[in-house]
Amino acid sequence: MHRKLAAIALLLGLAAPGLLLAATPVNVNRADAATLAQSLDGIGPAKADAIVAWRTANGPFKSVDDLRQVKGIGEATLERNRSAILLADRAGTAPAAAKPAKSAQSTKPTKPAKPAPKHP
Repeated sequence: MHRKLAAIALLLGLAAPGLLLAATPVNVNRADAATLAQSLDGIGPAKADAIVAWRTANGPFKSVDDLRQVKGIGEATLERNRSAILLADRAGTAPAAAKPAKSAQSTKPTKPAKPAPKHP
């Protein structure tokens, strides 16, 4: 029992710094380097400049995972910031990281159900 409590306490202790350093949502396709550095956890001025340079050379990021192509952006940094990385402004579109999967249901309208027969 004590080992379980110790393990839980250890996990909470390890998770707490990540919670305290939560990133601020930012559109990586529009923000300048200073904004990126302020908004994203583990992204300093040099990495922010690299993000802007990559975007300038290659065009907008199409997915959050595209940021792995930027030198200095690793999986851990990407995962720590995934929920805060936006690819479009919130007013127009949902962030790519939060896009729901397309439904397998048909988009054709369904026929209304027939009314049940009335019994006297």
